[in-house]
Amino acid sequence: MWLGHNKPSINCYCYLCLEAAMDVCPRSSEISGTLAVAMEQVLEPIEMARGLPNACYTDAATMEIEQQRVFKDGWACVGFALDVPDRGDLFPIEFSGSQLLLTRNTDDVVQVFHNVCRHRGRILVEASINSGKSIICPYHSWTYDLDGQLIGTPHIGGAGKHTCPGFNKNDIGLCKVRSAEWFGLIFVDLSGTAKPFADYIKPLAERWKVFAEVDLVDTGADCRIEFELACNWKLAVENYCEAYHLPWVHPELNRYSPLEQHYGIVHQSYSGQGSRCYEPSFSGDAPAIPNAANLPPFWDSGAEYVVLFPNVLLGLHRDHFYAVLIQPDGPCRTRERMQIYYFDKRVRDHGYQTQRIANRGLWQSIFVEDRAAVESMQRGRHSIGFDGGIFSPVMDQPTHAFHSWIARAFLYGRSNSPVVASS
Repeated sequence: MWLGHNKPSINCYCYLCLEAAMDVCPRSSEISGTLAVAMEQVLEPIEMARGLPNACYTDAATMEIEQQRVFKDGWACVGFALDVPDRGDLFPIEFSGSQLLLTRNTDDVVQVFHNVCRHRGRILVEASINSGKSIICPYHSWTYDLDGQLIGTPHIGGAGKHTCPGFNKNDIGLCKVRSAEWFGLIFVDLSGTAKPFADYIKPLAERWKVFAEVDLVDTGADCRIEFELACNWKLAVENYCEAYHLPWVHPELNRYSPLEQHYGIVHQSYSGQGSRCYEPSFSGDAPAIPNAANLPPFWDSGAEYVVLFPNVLLGLHRDHFYAVLIQPDGPCRTRERMQIYYFDKRVRDHGYQTQRIANRGLWQSIFVEDRAAVESMQRGRHSIGFDGGIFSPVMDQPTHAFHSWIARAFLYGRSNSPVVASS
């Protein structure tokens, strides 16, 4: 699977699911006057803007609004294609209060369904499994194929009678969620009404188009890291957006990738930072990790780290790429799943094991260093002495871009948010 398809795989969704999604994602839900005023202050020019109010980090009711307007009103990342590597694989996830099921069908296509049986609403799959060619409800054994079609209803008409008058299996199937695969990531649109995924992803795909034909190579356990943080998910995003904290939080990293060699990246759908001095080194005579082929000179020492709004962190280098899926767990906790990919299958060889382990260790140590900062900011968000904070007009532009994106989603919903200029 390569890094940036120009034609993303997009699955259709059923009208029943669309109607249900619209019911749980009302565009007319109101936010309080106080919260609306705070959001308007976020949208001021950066020199005068305030940050998001404390309620956005601590309050369960505010998080309910966020679930509707941020996560259920447009495209968001829910998993990795590697969660279902083989045909017949099923991977259950909970996302924004919805029970979802990632599947890989017999045609090797990843799809997403609501993980509930159409009979009595039982959760179909509780843990990751390979089901062969069917999905069987553990309650009454109603059976679906890997494309969600109902194919078996044992004893529905009485003992030994597997059909009944007026019941047509072809009219009933699992509720399909609009989904897309890109960069090895799985995205969903629970509303069913967002703009096409190709439009959503186009700005970042264009920025990184030189990597479009590169394969993504997974090497197993040394490509994966998981974290749990005692903070709101937005603090993990904000911290990733900017390089301002490098000298104090990451002093070792700042020695070879100093603050002055970083630059801000701001767009209406993503923001972050770039580095002009990426130069990995390994001890001894270990060979360098192979680079992606045919890259322009910028990537000899360039690297970019952006947040694709709302919830996935991406890091791109000449020799590897990673993605961090941010999963909110209530107002004050966050789970992170990190997946590292390389661009050359040779890196799976034993001769590169030391480099793979070292690379994983480097990123793990950097994210661990961030833990104290984001968890401390979470405690600070409970203080009546903090009112959202202010921004450095120079250093905090990526963070302000993310805050502004959240504020517009709260005020207007993502589908109705006004388009803003990008830089």
